[in-house]
Amino acid sequence: MYNKNIKLVIAVLIIGGAVWQIIEGYIGNGIMLILLSLIFVFLYFKNEMILLAFFKLRKQDFEGAKKWLDKIKNPENALTKKQQGYYNYLLGIMLSQTNITQAEKYLKRAIKLGLSMKQDLAVAKLNLAGIAMTKRRKREAQMLLTEARKLDKHNMLKDQIAMMKQQMKKI
Repeated sequence: MYNKNIKLVIAVLIIGGAVWQIIEGYIGNGIMLILLSLIFVFLYFKNEMILLAFFKLRKQDFEGAKKWLDKIKNPENALTKKQQGYYNYLLGIMLSQTNITQAEKYLKRAIKLGLSMKQDLAVAKLNLAGIAMTKRRKREAQMLLTEARKLDKHNMLKDQIAMMKQQMKKI
């Protein structure tokens, strides 16, 4: 994994090489280099380790996702603010299976740093509502559930929210 600033320097150097190739008359090489530089620009905004952890998490491979996230050393300096949010989001989702106190801390930090997709924000708030219900904080869980319902524009979490409301009535 390259530092975020190194990715930008590599992209600028490749674009410089592309301009040089185009000036020399090798337009095909220049276009190819520009396309290559776009990979580094993309990886500046989307960290490769976080993407690989998402793929592992999609397959329910929590250990594999944890290994990819552990490869990120010093996330405060290596990641942009949104990437830090997703780093904490992934850690919170994985820890929600085992350690809810730590999961709550990571999910709150992810919400504070910001997540770019409303659906991810809704999932984080839904998980926080479940943790709050487990800790017998009904009012906080209710607020988080209503926020999650508002953020869930495509009704993907409708069943989970309804199930949580049913469980909340039992408390």
